[in-house]
Amino acid sequence: MPPKGRKRRMNEWVPVTGPGRHVADTLMIMIGSFITSLAFNLFLLPAHIASGGVSGISVILNYSLGVNPAYIQWALNIPLFIAGWLLLGREYSIRSLLGTILLPMFVLLTQHWEAPTTDPLLASLYGGIGVGFGLGIVFRGRGSTGGLSTLAQIVQKYSGLNLATCVMLMDGTVITIAGFVLSWEKALYALIGLYITGKIIDAVELGFSYTKVAYIIADKTDELTEAILNHMDRGLTKLDGHGGYTGDERTVLMVVVNQSEVTRLKTVVQVIDPNAFVIISNAHGVLGKGFKRTE
Repeated sequence: MPPKGRKRRMNEWVPVTGPGRHVADTLMIMIGSFITSLAFNLFLLPAHIASGGVSGISVILNYSLGVNPAYIQWALNIPLFIAGWLLLGREYSIRSLLGTILLPMFVLLTQHWEAPTTDPLLASLYGGIGVGFGLGIVFRGRGSTGGLSTLAQIVQKYSGLNLATCVMLMDGTVITIAGFVLSWEKALYALIGLYITGKIIDAVELGFSYTKVAYIIADKTDELTEAILNHMDRGLTKLDGHGGYTGDERTVLMVVVNQSEVTRLKTVVQVIDPNAFVIISNAHGVLGKGFKRTE
């Protein structure tokens, strides 16, 4: 643990609990839904990119039947919301209610905004980024936009499949239908958009900053501990380890640092104990003092 009195490096503007948190959650769901609707109307719909979910179904039905996508999304989301309320519980449904209503409404309000491009590759790239960024904000607000994610959770609950598999099956079905109705080339572009959306959601939820975790096996653990705590201003954890060949007891230092601190940590280790063994890997979603506050 870091020494007492250490300056906090990062203060979240969003409260952890209380009325302020509920207000912040509501604002994030509203903003995220609006961004998602813009990405849909400016990129995905004009290029006929059906990258999964209810929005993908609305693209297919708009292309084949000419029905307004917002009406299709409401028509599908409302029964899915009711099913979620009955099968997944009241708490889940309340969190998805706002996004379920707002996203189609914003799609309706922004439907006449001019698309900057109809190139399918650009549309899949920028549409995937926009949808991922918007949904990431919604998820950070502890909300949901409903849709096939609700159906996927229902299937998970009663089938025993994991959620990722259920979501993949739902989105895969939509993209396969898009291949028959639109074209297989558009279906391939939809896969690009879906992949980018997932990556951007992860980035928004886990943070854009790069964090590393280092495991240090060294003889001079006391000197390294002193240097890391007092000169690098980082906390660390001491783990008990045993050599696989010798069976000797060893102390392993675990240190989490920002990307910009990796070189400095390696320099400190090299100066104090050149024979130390260091493993550095990526760390995602780091919460705690010196990084993000626990939400």
